[in-house]
Amino acid sequence: MGGESALGPNAGFSTRSIHAGQGADPSTGAVIVPIYQTSTYAQEALGRHKGFEYARTHNATRLALERCIASLEGGRHGFSFASGLAALNTLMQTFSSGDHVVAGDNLYGGSYRLFERVFKRMGLTFTFVPSADIDAIEAAFRPETRLVFVETPTNPMMQLTDIEAVSRRARARGVLVAVDNTFMTPYFQRPLALGADLVLHSVTKYLNGHSDMVGGALVTSHDGLAEQLKFLQNAAGGVPGPMDCWLALRGVKTLAVRMQQHEKNARELAAFLAAHPRVSKVFYPGLPSHPQHELARRQATGFGGMISFIPGDGTLETGRVVFDRFRLFTRAESLGGVESLVCHPASMTHGSVPREARLAMGFADGLLRLSVGIEDLADLSEDLAMALEAI
Repeated sequence: MGGESALGPNAGFSTRSIHAGQGADPSTGAVIVPIYQTSTYAQEALGRHKGFEYARTHNATRLALERCIASLEGGRHGFSFASGLAALNTLMQTFSSGDHVVAGDNLYGGSYRLFERVFKRMGLTFTFVPSADIDAIEAAFRPETRLVFVETPTNPMMQLTDIEAVSRRARARGVLVAVDNTFMTPYFQRPLALGADLVLHSVTKYLNGHSDMVGGALVTSHDGLAEQLKFLQNAAGGVPGPMDCWLALRGVKTLAVRMQQHEKNARELAAFLAAHPRVSKVFYPGLPSHPQHELARRQATGFGGMISFIPGDGTLETGRVVFDRFRLFTRAESLGGVESLVCHPASMTHGSVPREARLAMGFADGLLRLSVGIEDLADLSEDLAMALEAI
């Protein structure tokens, strides 16, 4: 795969989204990276091949995606996987029994489940703390701590972590910092530039942006860590197929323009919700009322397209009547597609998180999460207003 040389050292984000890792196909001149739908490759002679031997190890479509995402995050090494959880699973396999991880207490439910019900059985230990509290993160460090893992903003409470501050304190102790950047994408937030060691994505979401594939990615500039990840990617084999990689490459080309519209719509809808008499609380970093609004302005260039809110009294029944009334917002899990979605996290994405833990952080039974799409704002506003009339 060629194409990197065509990019200047200061190429802009949209230019890299379209061209990084995606040179014209050398055999045909095809402008779009082909889908290399093959399981194996012909060798020219014993021990001599063209850089590709077996598709679990190498695939040219996957390589193009990995190079593109790494470029967007400002990292040297990119790795793609069959899902975001497959990426996280691979990262956790770099550690050993007895190692300790400090993690945010408001993680995506699947990440929490992987830690609590899979890796605890394998001898890793975890301490969950409010990741907005840098002192709490540092207080949780032990001699055997190897990783700090955070989402920022968190899912679905939209709490922020000061990436630069936590990276500085972790580095002083030789602890790695990994940031799930799925919500913000590299268009708005660049964790590696703020000192993090590794970035994780559910490519399924904004990077792909069209709700038609499942994938994950890891990006780092640490050569040693990259060697471990490369080995595990091949040894454990949780890789995506070439069609999924091709779909993600197609999606990432429009990431910049999509994120602009996602955020534009979300900022308007968040303000609408904040002023609505039937809404008791709104969680969106772009609101000046958000307790970490200034941090959001400082470490990111935008606020994203995700909003959580508590309708009425926050009970399950109130959340249910609002949830069931939406027409344009599709009632579904996931996020980040061009279409708007509404999710009830307590019963969907975070069903594995204990209710007591949810309530302790203000995560009400009736809380709803919006993935704001790129439809016409007037139509989204009308649908949201109509749903709230159910209270």
